[in-house]
Amino acid sequence: MSIGESLADARRQAGLTVAQVSHQTRIRESIIRDIEQDDFSACGGDFYARGHIRSIAAAVGTDPAPLIGEYDADHGPLHAMRAADVFEPSRPIKIRERRSPSLAMIVVVVLLAIIGFSAYHLATRGGTGKHLAAGTPTSHPSVHPTVTATPTPTPSPTHTAADDVVIKLAAVEECWVELTSGSNGAQLYMGVVQAGASMTWTEKQAVNIRLGNPGGVVLTVNGKRQTTQTQLPVTLSFTPGSTVAASPSAGATGSAG
Repeated sequence: MSIGESLADARRQAGLTVAQVSHQTRIRESIIRDIEQDDFSACGGDFYARGHIRSIAAAVGTDPAPLIGEYDADHGPLHAMRAADVFEPSRPIKIRERRSPSLAMIVVVVLLAIIGFSAYHLATRGGTGKHLAAGTPTSHPSVHPTVTATPTPTPSPTHTAADDVVIKLAAVEECWVELTSGSNGAQLYMGVVQAGASMTWTEKQAVNIRLGNPGGVVLTVNGKRQTTQTQLPVTLSFTPGSTVAASPSAGATGSAG
């Protein structure tokens, strides 16, 4: 029996519909139907396909290990993902070249400087001639413009507000992470944090963080370490100033590896 047939059979034995599995795993119904037909092209790659298989198997109550093993036998073992594969833009960013000033502009600037200096010199000589006409000998000290240095203000260091959500994540094992806004579900971050790496987010709004491998990370929120009681993908919710997750739910993401 193939992977898709095994998952479909387990779903029917559990008395679940595709829509119910989709609601539990947050995987689109169309992708679940494709997987039950052994079509993994819409998963977005081997890494996410394994995560979908694991999440669906947990939802329908079957062991994902044999199914993952069968997938590896058909598609090859999982290779480490490079950060460039996740975050590299599909289209190169065009940087507008900065043009150097034209020769005509340089000539105009030089002429204005000469005219200004000449006007200043004539005004200075005119003032000196009036003193000579009055019979008072005067010397001609050299005139130098005084330049006053204006101190550059030093920006004050930024401080984290007491009502921010400060999330620090250190990965002991590779973990898929997604951070979304708690108010409108807008995606703030999505990617794979490699083992040994760490991430920090500071938000002024309620947020949801989804962990594909919660047992492989050390999660701290507003200085307090968070613990989970599951090895399955989990979603945690935090509000500004809080240190305790609100309504965590296991299996809330289907994209974790």
